[in-house]
Amino acid sequence: MDISSINMYTSYITDEATANKTQSSLELDKDYTNTTDEELMDACKQFEAYFLEQVFKEMVKTIPESEDSGSNGALVDYFKDNMIQELATQSTETNSLGLAQMLYEQMKVTQGI
Repeated sequence: MDISSINMYTSYITDEATANKTQSSLELDKDYTNTTDEELMDACKQFEAYFLEQVFKEMVKTIPESEDSGSNGALVDYFKDNMIQELATQSTETNSLGLAQMLYEQMKVTQGI
């Protein structure tokens, strides 16, 4: 897999701030063959956490909104987003999905890292 192909996927990210942060964190010219196992696993866990966060956000959209939120809607949304991020991170740390481990093993084989 060519790392430069990641650019086409950033256009699917709905949150523009997250897209900008993701784009700025990509180092397309970096030589990844000297990456340590720990750095590779950390990157895989970050990807899994981001993936889970997006899944959880889409799941929350399926819940009908109550009319009780009123003027506190923005505040509730802020804390809801923080809760979703933390839940995704904790799920990744406990290896509940296992996507990071599978991605790590596949990258070790295909990239020869």
